[in-house]
Amino acid sequence: MEIPLGSVKDRRLWLFASFAIAALLIAQAARIWLADERIDSHDLVKIERGANLVPGNADAWDRLGRFRQWDFANPDPAAAIMDYQKAVREDPLSPYYWMDLAGAYEQAGDPSQASEAYEHAKAVYPISAEVAWQYGNFLVRQRQAAEGLKQIQGAVRTDPSLLSLAISRVWISTHDVGVLLDQVLPANTSAYFKALDFFQSIHDAESGLIVWRRLLSLNQPFPFARVFPFLRELIDEDRSEDARNVWLEDIAATGISLKPPPDGSLIWDGRFTQAFSNGGLGWQWDSPLGVAIDFDTPRIPSGTRSVRLDFGGGNNTDLDAPFQYVPVEPKHAYHFRGYVKTDRITTESGMRFSLLDPHHPASVNVTTDNLTGSNPWTAADANFSTGPDTHFLLVRLYRSPSRLFENKLSGTAWIADVSLIPSEPESKAAKP
Repeated sequence: MEIPLGSVKDRRLWLFASFAIAALLIAQAARIWLADERIDSHDLVKIERGANLVPGNADAWDRLGRFRQWDFANPDPAAAIMDYQKAVREDPLSPYYWMDLAGAYEQAGDPSQASEAYEHAKAVYPISAEVAWQYGNFLVRQRQAAEGLKQIQGAVRTDPSLLSLAISRVWISTHDVGVLLDQVLPANTSAYFKALDFFQSIHDAESGLIVWRRLLSLNQPFPFARVFPFLRELIDEDRSEDARNVWLEDIAATGISLKPPPDGSLIWDGRFTQAFSNGGLGWQWDSPLGVAIDFDTPRIPSGTRSVRLDFGGGNNTDLDAPFQYVPVEPKHAYHFRGYVKTDRITTESGMRFSLLDPHHPASVNVTTDNLTGSNPWTAADANFSTGPDTHFLLVRLYRSPSRLFENKLSGTAWIADVSLIPSEPESKAAKP
């Protein structure tokens, strides 16, 4: 649109108007800039002045309220509530301002007003995981557990990243694993494994077993090794029967082709038909310095695969692997057998098997004969009885560091056909 500016007077008038508008805009921009500078400061007086410069700015009032509420030196919940009220008046569609107001009401000892503010937040943003989470925790604190847990359940279903926090918070509030499973967690393996990890972290195997049973009932796939941390907790708590059951259930649920030990042996995969599981009740290897490991040709005459260990000659190796945790029974007699072959193993400290009660070393601590130099396949046997409190044995290939000056270990060793058989075949330990 063209504006006729024929006369000098008209031109001067429009020029003056333009300058006035520009000055007004500059002043407004300066005021907003100054307000922001003050609001972003850490001084209460400056923040308050900044909020007063832009009274229609809801965020400014909300910031001021948070500063007053969480000022550790001089908190002022009543003034914070007034600031939050101004924020929600200016922007009633922000759930975050309503939640801040609710928190201030709760801090001030007014749960009724806090609940009303949370309801406003829910109405504004009904699908927000954060709103449901904050409201649910508030209700739990107000002893309205049923509705609070319902809100928390909605939050974790919307935002799975809240699962771990929800598990710990609900457990602290209820100490009831049934409530956790029935009223909070979604029925899926991811949520249940989070719970299993939590109970493993607080060393509560009993509650973890309840979660494990519920997880199995889902009939949903999960990785075989995912259960290993919980199995480790069962081993650490000396729960041999539970560990064996979970191990068998893990194998069945994941379809792993790991067959039960033959001939009543308690050693899993003592013939080394599979790669090491590196967890659970299977073979594990911790890669000590200076040792290379691989599977090798079968042992003659059994025809079963062997494990070969090559020692590079650069280290005085402290060897305690491959190893396996084996559930056993107290006060039982057992016969161990493993086969060892060596080729030019140096130093006086060679290869042997060790069987140890990891929780009660004085009850069982057995080692087979020490093999150095070069030896054909040799049976390493041991007969022993477990102590009254023995529930696990740590079975391992073992070499203690040499005490000689020329102590660097070199050469090659093989192991094969490892078995542990109860001497009482009628015992539970002999049952597959």
